[in-house]
Amino acid sequence: MALNSVNTNGQAMIALQNLNATGADLAISQTRISTGHKVDSAKDNGSTWAIAQSMRANSKSLDAVRDSLHRGQSTIDVAMAAAGSISDLLLQMKAKALAASDTTLDTASRESLNVDFKALRDQISKTVDNAEFNGSNMIKTGGASIQALANAAGTNRLTVPAQSLALGSANLTGIGSTASLQSNTSSTALAMIATVNTAIGKVSTALAKLGTGSKALDMHLTFINKLQDSIDNGIGNLVDADLAKESAKIQSLQTRQQLGVQALAIANSSTQIMLSLFK
Repeated sequence: MALNSVNTNGQAMIALQNLNATGADLAISQTRISTGHKVDSAKDNGSTWAIAQSMRANSKSLDAVRDSLHRGQSTIDVAMAAAGSISDLLLQMKAKALAASDTTLDTASRESLNVDFKALRDQISKTVDNAEFNGSNMIKTGGASIQALANAAGTNRLTVPAQSLALGSANLTGIGSTASLQSNTSSTALAMIATVNTAIGKVSTALAKLGTGSKALDMHLTFINKLQDSIDNGIGNLVDADLAKESAKIQSLQTRQQLGVQALAIANSSTQIMLSLFK
C-alpha cells in the first residue's frame, strides 16, 4: 500500500477500530451498571445464564414450599387453640362432676350442676366445628392431616396427623353427644370424674402431638429460608456485576474514548498534509 494515499488511510482505520472497541466496552459497562448484572441474558454468557436460570427456578419453587409450610402451621395453630379450649372445658366438666359427687347435695342442686355439665359438653362440639382454617379441620371426625411440601421438586412432604377431638371419638371415650350426670347421684358423678380424667389425658396427648408437628414444620421452614437465601446468594455470585469495579472501568473507558476520538481526528488530518504538496 502506498505510504501517502488519499484512497486508503490505514491509520484512520486503526484509530476507528480502537474507538469502536472502546465504545463497545463502554456500552457493556453502562448496561451492567443500569441492570446490576454482568450476565443479563444468554447473549452475555450462555452457560452461566442457563445455570442461573435453573437456580432461579429452584428459588421460585421454594416460595411455594414456604407458603405450604405457612398454611400447615396456621392450620395446626387453629387446631391447637381449639384443643386447648376443649381441655379447659373438660377441666370445668370435671369440676361439675366433682361437685355433683357430694352426697349432701339436694336434687335441685344436682340438676343445676347437670345442666352446666351438658352446656360445657355441647360447647366442645361447637369448638370442634369451628376449628377450621382454609377449609381444613384437624380435630373433627375424619379430620384432614397436614401434608405440607418439603422440597422444591414436590417429591417430599411433611405429614402431621389429624387428632379427632369430637364428642364420642377415641380421645373422648365415654363423653358423647348425650353425656351427662344422668341419674344425678353421687356414684354417677364419681364415674363421670374418671371418664373425664381419661379424656383430659388423651386430649393432652393429642395436643402434644400437634405441638410436635408444628415444631417440625417450623424447623423445616427455617431450613427452607436459609436454603433459599443461599441459592439467591449463589445466583448473585454468578450474575451480579461489581458496580464499584464497573464505575472505575467507565472512567477509564471514557478517557480512552476521548483519546480515540482525538487519534481518529489526527489520522484523518494526515490526508490534508498532501494538499500542501501540490501548492
